[in-house]
Amino acid sequence: MKKLTNLLGLICCIAFISCNNDDDYESIPSSSYSNSYPNVVATFGTNLDLDHLYNYANQTIPSYITKDNSAGNSINDKIATLGRVLFYDKNLSSNNSISCASCHKQEFAFGDNVVASTGVNGTTGRHSMRLVNSRFATETHFFWDERALTLEQQTTMPIKDHGEMGFSGLNGDLSFNDLLVKLSAKNYYKELFQFAYGNQEITEIKIQTALAQFIRSIQSFDSKYDTGRALAPNDGVPFSNFTQQENQGKNLFLTPPTFNASGSRTGGGLGCAGCHRAPEFDIDPNSKNNGIIGTIAGTGIDVTNTKAPSLRNLVRNDGTLNGQLMHTGVITSLQAAIGHYGTITIAPGNTNLDPRLTPNGVGQQLNLTQNEVDAVIAFLRTLSGTDVYTNAKWSNPFPN
Repeated sequence: MKKLTNLLGLICCIAFISCNNDDDYESIPSSSYSNSYPNVVATFGTNLDLDHLYNYANQTIPSYITKDNSAGNSINDKIATLGRVLFYDKNLSSNNSISCASCHKQEFAFGDNVVASTGVNGTTGRHSMRLVNSRFATETHFFWDERALTLEQQTTMPIKDHGEMGFSGLNGDLSFNDLLVKLSAKNYYKELFQFAYGNQEITEIKIQTALAQFIRSIQSFDSKYDTGRALAPNDGVPFSNFTQQENQGKNLFLTPPTFNASGSRTGGGLGCAGCHRAPEFDIDPNSKNNGIIGTIAGTGIDVTNTKAPSLRNLVRNDGTLNGQLMHTGVITSLQAAIGHYGTITIAPGNTNLDPRLTPNGVGQQLNLTQNEVDAVIAFLRTLSGTDVYTNAKWSNPFPN
């Protein structure tokens, strides 16, 4: 009888959620989770309402968005809610000072506004990448050098890093197993893992699954570009809501250039979409090094960086950048970013330069006019939304 009652309750809950069309909030039939999970209530108060979960699983995604790397780990509201807590919890670092959100800040589209992010034993070796729209890409590898095969694998690698979060098991660090013991002693995690997975056991796979679901839920499709794209049959036609300059910039972004034998552009556009593919503006998985081979420290050659975040939300609502660009953070303006691709110099030792940047075997010379640069900048600004910066579903659940 008890099993039947539980099954009926689950069916009713699923039926209720599937009929709810609200895009931000999932109202789960009151089952007094607040009574069942008192430590969650005591820790988070009204910041985490298990009776009324945010909608992570069934957010509206435009029909023209077709790329998705979440195969095998579909988003579930309960598990993503746990992921939100893990993402913001400084207990995941060895000295309780650093969380995932310390380097991936909501106010910067889940990137960072400093070149190197602070860790428990130093700073990050590369500039922290923006996480917004991580789900909507063909590329399944993560980190600038693609060393993580999946987002799930990526989520716990910073935790295991000596410099970043300090549970490396090396250099005198505690191990990841020590972290599992630490989290298991937190009463709110006992309840949250029970809530999300049906039992209190905390494992690395469960942590990876939850963090990946929360990160993939962070999406932004409320930009000026999206308004125009929804009214257009494809990206190639002028958007009715764009200015003449923005449409010019879009055309330059999408159109491949033509070159002469010396690598100078003779016509066409800039060809940005060859690597940053509309409408997701994700990086082509076949992309190689983009010509920036330095390190944050400014010394040495590193040609392994071949991934990039989506170009969406490069700038904030006030027009300023969401932090520095490139893995070194060396680019600090959209004009400088476009200028970098305008004149490609094949640096000695760069054995991994993307061939699309070397027409006829030489570095491309786009010979950009200021009018063209301004137009592309105007277009790139249309890719930024507003909701991602303030939506509570992606905010810190811990009381201040």
